[in-house]
Amino acid sequence: MITNLLRTFRNYFCYCGIDKQEFEQVKNDAFKSNYEIWRVLHVLMSVIFAFLFVFSLFSDFANMNKWFYLGALCYSLIATIAFFAIKNKKIIISQILIFLSVTVLLVFGMFITSNKPDIPAITFIAFMIITPMLVISKPYFMAIELTLSATAYLVWMSFVKQPDTFKIDLINVIIFTFVGIVINIITNHSRIKEFVLIREINIQKDTDELTGLKNKAALIKEISAFVENPNKNKGQFYVLDINYFKQINDTYGHDIGDDILIKLGQFFRNKFIKGEVVGRFGGDEFIIFIKDTDDIEYAKKISLEIADGISESVKLPDEKELVTVSIGVAMYHGQEHHYSDLFKRADIALYKTKANRANKFTINE
Repeated sequence: MITNLLRTFRNYFCYCGIDKQEFEQVKNDAFKSNYEIWRVLHVLMSVIFAFLFVFSLFSDFANMNKWFYLGALCYSLIATIAFFAIKNKKIIISQILIFLSVTVLLVFGMFITSNKPDIPAITFIAFMIITPMLVISKPYFMAIELTLSATAYLVWMSFVKQPDTFKIDLINVIIFTFVGIVINIITNHSRIKEFVLIREINIQKDTDELTGLKNKAALIKEISAFVENPNKNKGQFYVLDINYFKQINDTYGHDIGDDILIKLGQFFRNKFIKGEVVGRFGGDEFIIFIKDTDDIEYAKKISLEIADGISESVKLPDEKELVTVSIGVAMYHGQEHHYSDLFKRADIALYKTKANRANKFTINE
């Protein structure tokens, strides 16, 4: 029981209450979803601190904080420029900036509270509740942020506030530090869980139910995106089908035919683990696309490994009969800019192989 409690505690503080693997898979998408909000936040911070700095030049009450307002304005402008310049590519930089911005807002709350030493903290407490909603990250980072800020606030206010007021602040700050941490955990869990569900839906939508590989739509989408990218000019497009598959179905039944397709899916998942695009195009036809290489010797090696590997690992009830495949390969050199053009070249190579199955594969250079 204690082990389960510790595991639950760790998952909520480190991975927003979900499995570690799921968290790692969706955290970047969840982070990027708030990017526009953070841009707007920093624009607003720049406007507010600019107004406060100008106001402090004409107000004796606000004048005591003018240098903080100026510093916060300079930081907000730099952060705003950074958020528009780096877009959503440098996630670690953006995460650092958002935590710095939270710190600036909490310090702002401290300054406002220190101006009225006879009144219990309101602004600082408000920021302790609001700022945790702005951060998407591992919740223990926000827990550290709030704990350090609360400690700094209490040390500062112990020299500023009257004893009775300070006691009220002490109780409130301890309570709302905990509240802020809980709010951060809840908001992070809700956002991350949403992206887990979206990811699961997308996987189901893009997955062939029988083999577990990508389906036709997902294959076309991913390969098209690659060949339409002007910065990509190397690739290998493999199309293959099972020899005599109709005869296998007629002889052994469709259950055996489906079992062969399932085993092919397992074979490809074990064989291609480095980001290759692998899927079932339809029927007994499969497609593999290997990115960023047009090495013909490598294509020959992979083709033989596929053909021989399938014959070795996928068996029929009569083990004397082998499951064999025919393979057509089209080398991509950046000339085709449409999926269909590349597919036609590979398909032509496939039919050449089927005309002379002793070759196992044909490469269309």
